[in-house]
Amino acid sequence: MISAATALARLRAGNRRFVADLRTQATAKGAARHDQLIAEQAPMAIVLGCSDSRVPAEIVFDQGLGDLFVIRVAGNIVAPSQIGSVEFAASRYGTRLVVVLGHSQCGAILATLEAIQRPGEPHSRNLRSIVDRIRPALEPVLASELGQRPEALVHHAVRANIRASANQLRHGSAVLEQLRQSEGLVVVGAEYALDTGEVDFFDGLPLGASG
Repeated sequence: MISAATALARLRAGNRRFVADLRTQATAKGAARHDQLIAEQAPMAIVLGCSDSRVPAEIVFDQGLGDLFVIRVAGNIVAPSQIGSVEFAASRYGTRLVVVLGHSQCGAILATLEAIQRPGEPHSRNLRSIVDRIRPALEPVLASELGQRPEALVHHAVRANIRASANQLRHGSAVLEQLRQSEGLVVVGAEYALDTGEVDFFDGLPLGASG
């Protein structure tokens, strides 16, 4: 079993390779790795990320087949199916690191801000379900002085949503709570910068894991 600290270090190293436009032989050898994974898997990290096409977790962390258990949904929201997926991977495969991965200029965040600022505009019931899950994290940010600073508002709103999703995973599941308390499960929040390709791990880091 790979510890949360080791998995986090590997993700950081992989993102540095991605930013530097380097690729490891381990991730390039997909065919050989495929044969090894037919019988079982042991992903080192669970990533709950946004569905945005510009933020594929395996690529931005320079990981290969079988390395990551990835759950993608617009706005990296946490609903019962996402919690269940995290519970499944953490319990079944012993994965001890969970990363909530949001990104700059997230369309779901922008849509939610628009819905708060201009209520009454039509949304489908399904889209509204996403907006309604993001809204509670964004309303305090919008009500602050940041509400008058559009660029800063979006940045802080993205991070507020990431923190909210991470906290839901930490405290919204008895299974994950138990794994956190007794089995070393760690849930962290991170933001991917579309302009630089860098991932900033900023929420819930274990002691000594900053930087």
